[in-house]
Amino acid sequence: MEDARAGCADQNLIPVSWVELEDVSNALLFLASDEARYITGAALPVDAGSMQK
Repeated sequence: MEDARAGCADQNLIPVSWVELEDVSNALLFLASDEARYITGAALPVDAGSMQK
């Protein structure tokens, strides 16, 4: 896992090796909350910016 950490971190815009399960859960909880009541039909990538590279 330590060998993969550096290689995975190079794929992201922010300095993390990979997205944790907690990060995905937090995004899901936000979308299920009242604060997101007007958000419809939007994609919310939780990928540490890897799609931007």
